[in-house]
Amino acid sequence: MSSYTGRHAELYDVFYADKPYEEEAAFVHQCLQEYGIVTTRSVLELACGTGSHALALEKFGYQIVATDYSEDMLARARRKAAELGSSVDCQWQDMRTLDVAERPFEAVICLFDSIGYVKTNEDITRVLKGVHRHLCPDGLFIFEFWHAGAMLPGYEPVRVREWAMPEGKFIRISQTELDCVQQTATVQYSVYELRDDGTYDSFEETQVNRYFLIQEMAALLSSCDFTPLKWFSGFSDNEEIDENTWHVLAVARR
Repeated sequence: MSSYTGRHAELYDVFYADKPYEEEAAFVHQCLQEYGIVTTRSVLELACGTGSHALALEKFGYQIVATDYSEDMLARARRKAAELGSSVDCQWQDMRTLDVAERPFEAVICLFDSIGYVKTNEDITRVLKGVHRHLCPDGLFIFEFWHAGAMLPGYEPVRVREWAMPEGKFIRISQTELDCVQQTATVQYSVYELRDDGTYDSFEETQVNRYFLIQEMAALLSSCDFTPLKWFSGFSDNEEIDENTWHVLAVARR
């Protein structure tokens, strides 16, 4: 399940500099306020990455424990938190064997399609049961996943993106293959750091992520004693999910 290690982790915030973390955190806050039965003070984040969502969400007054499987990503998250004087607590956890001492929490979140790093029904069930154990009664689980309805007909086999750096540029080539039986996308990342003096460095990393149908995810949630409440098309009030919906944000209650 490892991803974003070494240099890839160092460049993560470059590659996702244009992601609207503040707006997404505000939408999660809105969901916590609207659908929460209990007052939400403590939040557990799974797969926090470099901590951008947690740091943005903390501004609304939540106490946050942010966890991730990648030590390299956690190192960056801790550095960012220290620089901002944040109290976000960054901890290593494997979401499949979740065991956070500070439980229970009023809410658990897992954003940026990160639940898809868990690929089998058995492991998804382990994650959901772990989340259930870490929530107080009536606590909320808010998470985002890749939508199979858009992935199957619309994925890009090859995608190339570029980012400027002070003395050159980064090029990232993403090559994607789908396994429609396992409902997974294998993405081979090739990253090149091209300098103006003609020198370059490169590295590769392969990630495998799962995509889901709404009914499938609803059944998985129900089997683990969650009540699905809402399905949003991304971080918006749009509840219409169709073949153009790449990311689904789900709200469920313990």
